[in-house]
Amino acid sequence: MRRIVLATRNAHKVIELREILNDLVEEIGLEVVGVAEFPVVEDVVEDGVTFAENATLKALAVARATGLPAIADDSGLAVDVLGGAPGIFSARWSGAHGSDRANVELLLNQLADVKDEHRAAGFVCAAALAMPDGRVVVSEGQVRGTLTRAPRGDNGFGYDPILLVDGDTRTLAEYTNEQKNAISHRGKALRALAADLRDVLADR
Repeated sequence: MRRIVLATRNAHKVIELREILNDLVEEIGLEVVGVAEFPVVEDVVEDGVTFAENATLKALAVARATGLPAIADDSGLAVDVLGGAPGIFSARWSGAHGSDRANVELLLNQLADVKDEHRAAGFVCAAALAMPDGRVVVSEGQVRGTLTRAPRGDNGFGYDPILLVDGDTRTLAEYTNEQKNAISHRGKALRALAADLRDVLADR
C-alpha cells in the first residue's frame, strides 16, 4: 500500500486530515501516517511570513527526511478589524504555543469593545503536498464568519468555538466532524490537492 505522511504532531489535526482524505484513501489504497511515526524527523522552524510558506517548509522537510510524499498545512484565524491578525501567529497569540484557551481569551479581550458588525473574521488554510525530489503543490481554502463574545461548542479546537459561520447560527465547534470537514478551510484546501495527489502517486 502506498504511504503518505502528514507533517504534523498535532493529534487533532492528524484525525481531521485523515477524515478529510478518507474518500481518496479508499479510492487509491493509501495509508496515511503521522510524522510522529518517524523519530528521525526534527521539528521544522516555521519562519515563513505566509501560511503557504510555512506549509511548504514543513512538507518539504518531512518528505526529504522520510523519502515519502508529505502533506502539511498551516492555518489560522484572520480578523478583519485586526488587519488579518492573528494570522500566522494564531497558535501562539498569547505567547504560549498551542494554548487554545489562552489564545481565545486574549483575542476576545482585545475585541471586547468591538461592535458585532465589525467582528468579521475567517479561518485561512494553505496545504502543501511535497515530494522527496522537491516538487511542491500548494492550495488554499477559507471559511468566513463572525466572532462570538464567548466560546460555544466542544467539537473543535483552536478558535473553532468563537467563529460563528456565515449563514448559520452555529460556531464551527458546534458542527459534527463530517459537517465541519465539508465546509472548513482545511477541508477545502486538502480537497483542492486531491487531483495533484492522485497524479503524484500514479508516478511512483
